Amino acid sequence: MQEFIYYNPKGLDFPVSEEILVSTNLDEIKEKSFLISNTSEVNAEVNADEIDFYIKNTKDSMAAQIENVYKLYDIAANKYDFAQDISYSQEVTNQLLLVANTKEEYEKFVACIKPDDFELFFVQENIIKSISGHIGNLSVIVDDEGKDVTLNVSQIVWYDAKEEGIKQSGCFDPKESSEEEVVSLLKENINSYSYKKFTTYDKTICQYNERREVICSKCEEVCPSVAITKDDETKVLSFSQIDCHGCGGCISVCPSGALDYAPSNRESLFEMSKAFANTHPLITPQKMNISSLEVELKEGVLPFAIEGEKFLDETAFLTLAQISGSQLVFYTDFISKGSGDAIRIVNDIYQKKYGKDAIIVAMNEEELSEALKEVSFIEGSNFNFNQEGLKKREIFSHRLQKLVGDEDLGEVKTGEHVHYGLVNVNEDKCTLCLVCVGACNVDALQADAKDNTLRLNPSLCTSCGYCEVSCPETDCLEIERDVIKLQPMWFKENILAQDELFACVECGVEFATKKSVEKIAAIMGPVFANDPVKEKSLYCCADCKPKIMMQNYYDQKKQGMSNAR
Repeated sequence: MQEFIYYNPKGLDFPVSEEILVSTNLDEIKEKSFLISNTSEVNAEVNADEIDFYIKNTKDSMAAQIENVYKLYDIAANKYDFAQDISYSQEVTNQLLLVANTKEEYEKFVACIKPDDFELFFVQENIIKSISGHIGNLSVIVDDEGKDVTLNVSQIVWYDAKEEGIKQSGCFDPKESSEEEVVSLLKENINSYSYKKFTTYDKTICQYNERREVICSKCEEVCPSVAITKDDETKVLSFSQIDCHGCGGCISVCPSGALDYAPSNRESLFEMSKAFANTHPLITPQKMNISSLEVELKEGVLPFAIEGEKFLDETAFLTLAQISGSQLVFYTDFISKGSGDAIRIVNDIYQKKYGKDAIIVAMNEEELSEALKEVSFIEGSNFNFNQEGLKKREIFSHRLQKLVGDEDLGEVKTGEHVHYGLVNVNEDKCTLCLVCVGACNVDALQADAKDNTLRLNPSLCTSCGYCEVSCPETDCLEIERDVIKLQPMWFKENILAQDELFACVECGVEFATKKSVEKIAAIMGPVFANDPVKEKSLYCCADCKPKIMMQNYYDQKKQGMSNAR
């Protein structure tokens, strides 16, 4: 199979790689299938409209255009190869619930359909008690004169839909478009409804999953639908891919990287970013519809097409900026909470190091034109390394460490939705119980048995606070939240507390830290003050403690028998 196809009735004004089949006749290729095409008119797995956008608007030399056109095909192929967005289908019947509050709304909708189009149920909004399920399998509980009645339908039409409808897949509001458009969509869904997997989840580094305290559920908070739900009793997240809009907003606020974006995951973004070395990347989300745009792309500008607009986080932005060695232009009409924080953080860092923003946001065509004139390379910012297999925070840490080098650039504040922080420990109160180490699932806190130390790599800390709530000591551990210190020590393991090992007074084996033994002895010493053996046991290891207690028992028993004689 020929992987790459370029179709245009007018052909091309310059030659392209022999790996790209160029066609001016649609009839010649209509029976063939391809991997990447420049247009939806061709049967292909991926339609990359950024190719024609680039060809139409670029000011690159012909040699650069030849190279870049092939590069755009290759980037699209990489994205396809790495994508984990598996497609699924859902059966949707013609059972339809109409929620209307006036006779006019009811009549207006019914006038747009034929009697046999749908099996239609009608209710008024005020009797709806709850909605559950998803498109194709919706359960609506209504109050029928004091009794709960369940209506099982596939889709819902709801005039002025309330939040429980807006967040539900399969619910449509005619006032958001028109009755005609909604009816057309309802029928299309009955014929064929498919959806994709947009998120992947690693619960082992999730900062909500099965923890004793709720210290993070950002993904659920920002989700615009019911695709992510949580149970605060069991501390378990549930994901419904059929309800997911694919926006990616949950990805950019996930502190540990437990969530990733299936269409363009972390590994995929890294591989695609390599193609943008020594270019000016123009990030273009799918929804921005660049096909009709007419803007001048000065030499070196190359579009970077992505699917969702909200999944880009600080690690993704810094990776692309360092590999390209350039400022980035992000063309989007909406900035998500996580991406907004990430852009500000990376820009603040770049301002301190280079005196320039790393990311230029353009929210309309006029701003885009200005941004494309302004975008420039940043001297000394190029950097890349093999980040395969590393977690989100580890990648950001390594890249930021290279940027900071040996300098002290001060500090930047992180934000409401993206958090970094610094763990501080009162060494006098720390017994090195290491509960905090067990609580940290991003490996920011570590214990070193060689020198009996508790250590922190601040650059990995998400400021989640689970170590803080887990620490058994009073006023021992606290977090300085929402700060990144741009200095070398931020990226190294700092010793927070250290202690000597205590040797068992009976056998001499070291079995605990000196502070932990002293703490227990201080609590229990007064209780055992009248029993020297029990008091001694406080300073014994687990093996010797029962031995001396049993020996004391037998000694006392033997003594009692001697006294009886």
